[in-house]
Amino acid sequence: MIAETEAYKGPRDLASHAAGGRRTARVEPLYGDGGTVYVYLVYGLHWLLNFSTAGRDKPEGVLIRGIVVDPAGERRLIAGPGKVSQHLKVDKKLDGADVTDSRELWLEDRGIRIPEKRVTQGPRVGVDYAGPYWAARRWRFRITN
Repeated sequence: MIAETEAYKGPRDLASHAAGGRRTARVEPLYGDGGTVYVYLVYGLHWLLNFSTAGRDKPEGVLIRGIVVDPAGERRLIAGPGKVSQHLKVDKKLDGADVTDSRELWLEDRGIRIPEKRVTQGPRVGVDYAGPYWAARRWRFRITN
């Protein structure tokens, strides 16, 4: 289950890889239909998993920062986007995949409803370079307890 995300608002968001309308081969999956997988390497070490969310030619998306796994009936939080990708075995091969029909990575609605009071929001992590306005956007969402 996805437990933590960060949102990126496309060309006007200076923390987004599509800031200013940047459109390169690397960020092209963000310009895809909602549910397109965007995977990139950070610090030369970790693949990070993102999904395009706004639809074709609207490069908005979410970074998956945390998941809850339940192997053998024991719930465990995988926290940190690099650890999430490592656990899910995400790498560049999934870049551009469509989670609505992929056999390697997909999203499911299992009917779990999280009460609003259990969802906290705060500023995104590591985006100070985007300036104080964009760094302060409370677009990081986490399920607590």
